[in-house]
Amino acid sequence: MDPHTSKNVQQWREATARSAHQKVQERHVTSSDIEVPDLITEEDMHDYDAHRQLGYPGEFPFTRGIHPGMYRSRLWTMRQYAGFATAEESNKRYHFLLSQGTTGLSVAFDLPTQMGYDADHPLANGEVGKVGVSISSLEDMETLLHGLPLDRISTSMTINATASILLALYIAVSKKQGVAIHKLCGTVQNDVLKEYIARGTYIYPPRHSMRIITDILRYCAENMPRWNTISISGYHIREAGSSAVQEVAFTLSNAISYVQAAVNAGLHVDRFAGQLSFFFNSHNNLLEEVAKFRAARRMWARIMCDRFQSKDPRSMMLRFHTQTAGSTLTAQQLDNNIVRTAYQALAAVLGGTQSLHTNAKDEALSLPTKDTARVALRTQQILAYETGVAEVVDPLAGSYYIEWLTDEIEKQAWDYIHQIDTLGGSVRAIEHGFIQAEIEKAAYNYQLALEQQRAVVVGVNRFVQEEEVRPPLMRVDPEVGRRQSEKLAALRRRRSNELVQQKLQSLKLGAEGTTNLVPLIIDAVEAYATLGEISDAMREVFGEQREFRNVE
Repeated sequence: MDPHTSKNVQQWREATARSAHQKVQERHVTSSDIEVPDLITEEDMHDYDAHRQLGYPGEFPFTRGIHPGMYRSRLWTMRQYAGFATAEESNKRYHFLLSQGTTGLSVAFDLPTQMGYDADHPLANGEVGKVGVSISSLEDMETLLHGLPLDRISTSMTINATASILLALYIAVSKKQGVAIHKLCGTVQNDVLKEYIARGTYIYPPRHSMRIITDILRYCAENMPRWNTISISGYHIREAGSSAVQEVAFTLSNAISYVQAAVNAGLHVDRFAGQLSFFFNSHNNLLEEVAKFRAARRMWARIMCDRFQSKDPRSMMLRFHTQTAGSTLTAQQLDNNIVRTAYQALAAVLGGTQSLHTNAKDEALSLPTKDTARVALRTQQILAYETGVAEVVDPLAGSYYIEWLTDEIEKQAWDYIHQIDTLGGSVRAIEHGFIQAEIEKAAYNYQLALEQQRAVVVGVNRFVQEEEVRPPLMRVDPEVGRRQSEKLAALRRRRSNELVQQKLQSLKLGAEGTTNLVPLIIDAVEAYATLGEISDAMREVFGEQREFRNVE
């Protein structure tokens, strides 16, 4: 035996590593509290079957990526999230981003738009244009998309409770531009279940929200084959404080509920499942994040194959967008956020994302300026063109640690999914408060770790800098709300209000029955009914959801 080689890993631990272990006593864990061994070797991979668990890129179970060539064939879409103030100002930002090399648009909407209120509603006061663009009518949407080639770009809209209305507005603008809707390429987030779990921008009770979602699935399957009908989001679940394991488990459980609802409504799984997409967070623990993405992809393939008997490989592909973690950005030492974002972007790319948004360094304090948005985009471009990570498919495959961690995340995520199944699925688990309580526990434990310095955030609880100079921040004009209200008043004077009332009445009748609501909403927006009026028409029929309380 070579005297310089230990016989096995146990001998190495008892000999070479023993003295080092005596000096280091603390427990090493990932963000999901998975205990990290000092070393993983092939001896730790007892039941590992590379053929079954890895396979090849572009083939079931898609652990190594959904496309055979991945980024050698086509880089991920660089989709920078943007939207603020008025449609005019946001349109200028989109043209700027496209001029700087963005390859897809991602639209942020303000809270009134997300909640189904027009800009002149009393509850919109003080919030118009603050965290996204204000859209109340087709007139606003026409302005927002002015000069943008809708037949050549991919547009993602981060909107949920009012997703059907924003999709209808996008369709109406494309028709005005002469673009056939079957050519439209993009995504509408349309994921209301995570709103009940993590964000709170829901309107209707779950049963009615699920009905609207399945109507969108059906409409797009029949008319918009290139459109992603839903972006099932783990991002906001993670931002609410979940672990990586919980992000995977709760996102996939929500996805199971959406697929089951569509199947129950009479849709064949392979008719719509290829238009489902996902949206994940990329957090700070680089290797855990890579393993998380790979585990999620493998799990979804098996869910679609085994649970839903899908036959089409496209239905089994977990296609996902990634955004770097907003909750990790710090108000202290802003330049550190550029470094955090770069590592998070690297994890997303090593994990095989299809599109990516990189946060700007100042987003802990405000919406990004043009300069910080440019640096965020350049972060992606440097990653794509200078680092070499896009040259090979799934470059970390076969790493003992990566494969072990992928398996461990998958095992723990399955445990959660089985618990949720036992409760009756995601909707029932949300109504019982189970998912929310699990996220709250994880968030509390992380906060405790920060306070006890078992977790370190550079510049916040260690390596603190006492005095810092704040850079110029972007501010939204406080007069935006007043200007938007004036525009709405002028629109209501110009349009045919009799026609608007007819279209809203048709929508209410459709909501009371089983008619697909999407064509009725398109008719309403083309008559210049406003987002708030359309939302209110459905509120009259569906009612509003109040905050969930644990029913046990």
